[in-house]
Amino acid sequence: MQREVYRVIQPGSLSGLKRRSESFEQPKDNEISVRIRAIGLNFADVFSVYGMYSATPKEPFIPGLEFAGTVIEVGNDCKTFRKGDEIFGTTRFGAYATHINIDERYVFPLPKDWSHRAGAAYPVQALTAYYALHVLGDLQSKQTILVHSAAGGVGLYANQIAKKQNAYTIALIGSEAKIKTIQDAGYDDFIIRGPNFRKDLEEKLNGKRLDLVLECTGGRYFSDSFDLLSPMGRLITYGSANFTPRSSSRNWIHLAFQYLNRPKIDPLAMISANKSVMGFNLIWLWNEIDVLQKHFNALNALKLYQQVIGDTFSFENLPEALKKFKNGNTIGKIIIDVS
Repeated sequence: MQREVYRVIQPGSLSGLKRRSESFEQPKDNEISVRIRAIGLNFADVFSVYGMYSATPKEPFIPGLEFAGTVIEVGNDCKTFRKGDEIFGTTRFGAYATHINIDERYVFPLPKDWSHRAGAAYPVQALTAYYALHVLGDLQSKQTILVHSAAGGVGLYANQIAKKQNAYTIALIGSEAKIKTIQDAGYDDFIIRGPNFRKDLEEKLNGKRLDLVLECTGGRYFSDSFDLLSPMGRLITYGSANFTPRSSSRNWIHLAFQYLNRPKIDPLAMISANKSVMGFNLIWLWNEIDVLQKHFNALNALKLYQQVIGDTFSFENLPEALKKFKNGNTIGKIIIDVS
């Protein structure tokens, strides 16, 4: 049996991502075979294609962290799923494909009222928001939270989760075009990124505590957010969008400038101010399957709404989807339709 994949042959630019036809093997005893119907895009995909992601395999690899589809074969030791089951799942790379063999522990039943697109839009960004807010942020009732890139997939799920604790949520967005999205999502207030961010945030807080910041931008937005964080506050960082390549290949001068000017936090100042900075890379949870399943179960119990899907591209146009995604002008989730 053959499958179609996108494989990174030479990292560093989108041109290194090549479509290939490959042999598809039978599943191992603990695996199920899935006919993928939809793939979710994430910023980690962009960074891995450009060779800027520390967890990326050294050899040619298939990017992609999340998918949804139909079970077509079941390994001898698998007890949870049967042929024909509709599922969504996560993988430590390998989702940019028409078919995948995956350990059944990384797969979950697709809710009956969800499409494959909704399933592929869910696991990575919802779990990122949950892990940031609950596991690291220790979210408490009625806290004030600032969410960077609030109109993106993580930001929209973060607001849903925070509102279940009656939090006051402030959205940081990149343009006026995203205002309606975050208002429809139920954010209490918003700030558009710009040179007056610090002043704008002070005005929006209007004396309120700033308890939690979900930060994925870097640069001065990180620094100003940390400075305005209240004592006992926590800044949770899970990305640095300012490093995202804007051209078709890596610009080493731009990257060096961003690296040399990255935010720097003095541990002694953190102690004096009684503030915390926590960083995480969700992909390391893939090595801790029991922990991963524990958090997924807690996340699923929240019964979140389906994600906003901003754009859908065909499998043939996957490279074009990545081009649009990396420019940062998208809303919600970008999905690849493999059906």
